[in-house]
Amino acid sequence: MSSSETLLNHLDGDGILRLTLNDADRRNALSERMMADLTAAIAEAGADAAVRVIVLAANGPAFCAGHDLKEITAARAAGDSGQADFTRIMAACSAMMQSIVTCPKPVIAEVAGVATAAGCQLVASCDLAFAAETAQFATPGVNIGLFCSTPMVALSRNLSAKHAMEMLLTGDMISAARAVEIGLVNRAVPMQDLRDVTQDVASKIASKSSMTLSTGKRAFYAQREMSLADAYEHASRVMVENLLAKDAEEGIGAFIAKRPPQWQDS
Repeated sequence: MSSSETLLNHLDGDGILRLTLNDADRRNALSERMMADLTAAIAEAGADAAVRVIVLAANGPAFCAGHDLKEITAARAAGDSGQADFTRIMAACSAMMQSIVTCPKPVIAEVAGVATAAGCQLVASCDLAFAAETAQFATPGVNIGLFCSTPMVALSRNLSAKHAMEMLLTGDMISAARAVEIGLVNRAVPMQDLRDVTQDVASKIASKSSMTLSTGKRAFYAQREMSLADAYEHASRVMVENLLAKDAEEGIGAFIAKRPPQWQDS
């Protein structure tokens, strides 16, 4: 897997792929190039058996400032005032966010700086998120006449309705501590500890059966959109399929025998 100007990557020996947004001058804004690179990297990692966990980080003081507003403003010069470009950009962003959710590998956001608008959406779309205590979050579109409607999708699926609406309606910046309180991130830690904390969690997850992780992640997001009865029916089918898998047989056998499991990832 190769790096690009906007996105760096590094795969370690534990199967942890570190994807680093690398456009600090533009505050790692989600330009069309950035979105294309990130979408492609997520898809490639999802299909790569060597990758077990993905960590999404960023260089510079901002994790991600959201859409590239200069790129969006330039699109207004078109004959349709930018409608076609805006449609393409929003479709690309939605596809990128969904690629994180549907990726069979767990995706962890490591947030060292500010995450706003679609950058906050990016954090909310990841399976887990860890932030520096100095990190900040906002969906400030309302301040510039542009309601954060697409970030709203991710926020409303991770936060309570009132917490999500408070962020969306006020546009206020919130602290990492507040982000933990409302469920946007898992934990806020001192900046100097952030990478170690993220790596520790990623390593713990990477040690599990990748088959089990992908089965569970897919089932989690599927059942969340169902009624209670349908969710239990779906989860029960998944459990049966999981029980029939080689790694479940190995894992249960290893637990009973009090020995470490030997995963086959199948």
